Amino acid sequence: MTVSVETRRSRVTVYAKSTAPSLTPVKPGKTHEFTALDHSMSRHSVHLVCYYRQAPTVTMTALKESLCDVLSYYPAMTGRLVKNEGDGCGEWMVKCNDAGVRMVDARADTTLDEFLATATDEEERQLAYWEDVGSDPYLWSPYCIQFTDFKDGSMAVGISCTHFHADPTCVAVFSRAWSETHRRALVTCPPFFHPWAFYPRKNPVPSSPHLSEKSTIPPPLHPPAMSSVTFAFSASSVRQCLADLQLSNLSPFDALASLLWLRISSYKRASLGTAQLTLAVDCRRRMSAPLPLGFYGNALHFFGVKADLSSGWIHIASELNRHVSGIKEDDVWSSVEWLHERSKEKAFQMYGPELTCLAWDNVPVYNAEFSPGAIPVHVGCRIGNAQGEGLVVIMAGAPGEGEEARTVIVTLPTDLTAQIYRDEAILKYRPKIMFSPNI
Repeated sequence: MTVSVETRRSRVTVYAKSTAPSLTPVKPGKTHEFTALDHSMSRHSVHLVCYYRQAPTVTMTALKESLCDVLSYYPAMTGRLVKNEGDGCGEWMVKCNDAGVRMVDARADTTLDEFLATATDEEERQLAYWEDVGSDPYLWSPYCIQFTDFKDGSMAVGISCTHFHADPTCVAVFSRAWSETHRRALVTCPPFFHPWAFYPRKNPVPSSPHLSEKSTIPPPLHPPAMSSVTFAFSASSVRQCLADLQLSNLSPFDALASLLWLRISSYKRASLGTAQLTLAVDCRRRMSAPLPLGFYGNALHFFGVKADLSSGWIHIASELNRHVSGIKEDDVWSSVEWLHERSKEKAFQMYGPELTCLAWDNVPVYNAEFSPGAIPVHVGCRIGNAQGEGLVVIMAGAPGEGEEARTVIVTLPTDLTAQIYRDEAILKYRPKIMFSPNI
């Protein structure tokens, strides 16, 4: 099946770019080092978009002022990449020099409600401006913050950064700290700059068969065009999924990840059999000495899950549950140590080329409250350069939809996206479909 993607005039217009420095100057000579986990993510970027209804204190001018305030807590965000010649290896590090983050002003020729109801995946991507690193990294801002005004006074705040610097949890925690600074409240999750938290153990055991296999797969010469669709599952829809599975120990993640894995695979394979899915799980709280939620950097553990898809949905959900609940700290350390051992080699693709699923539904993403009681009406998250078979991001749903509500963002080759967002087995659970490709 071949589909065509229609183009239409963009409703989002960028009209200004500027730079936001931190309010408090950084002490001369301050640097931030990267971990092996950080280096492994250098091929990807993170894009978070939060949508807010009109509020008296949520204006572009006011948000820019509080952004400069909160950046005083985040010197690594305002710095620039340089080579650490002092380590003898020339590894990248951040020179914290108050260069600032890129700011982008934009307007949308529509209201917020109309945008949420009719925007395509491409239009949502236009709310999180991004520039890939150029020939001189020292001139490049690793963070971009976009403010988009809607016709009804509502606003979207898009935060983009290189995955080299931070994972999605780190970006979500920053948005929360920014909102608390904006309200003149105490920053409840300040950044924790401690890259040595992922330095190898005294007696390392470097081993990661899954990542080792991934590292040998060359990038495709002609990657397919990718597109996305967002499914917003209400709490009642997720409860119905769990009821249909008839297993009491399953989580909303187990139910939805297994459903998407099965349905996506059914369109790719002539016959279902044993298949592998890569899972990415935040491990901040999975260590014997848990890292604070504000840990700055990357803390994702990537591992593979195999299941016989022909055995059905219940079997697949059970296998996912068994693997996720069975993550051992030693496995995380062995993976980190394997990455550390090869950190001087070229980074490979972490999200792909096989189907990958990011388990992100246990991270609070709706607490970036810039005005009292005014939480985001919707939050979207995308990962840049997720090529190959595709990526499924499962995150918490809007609080008004219930505790079990989940938002699922699926990025696939465009031909497959056109099939999956019309799939009857998924539509049976009545998800709200958002940001689909304009096919």
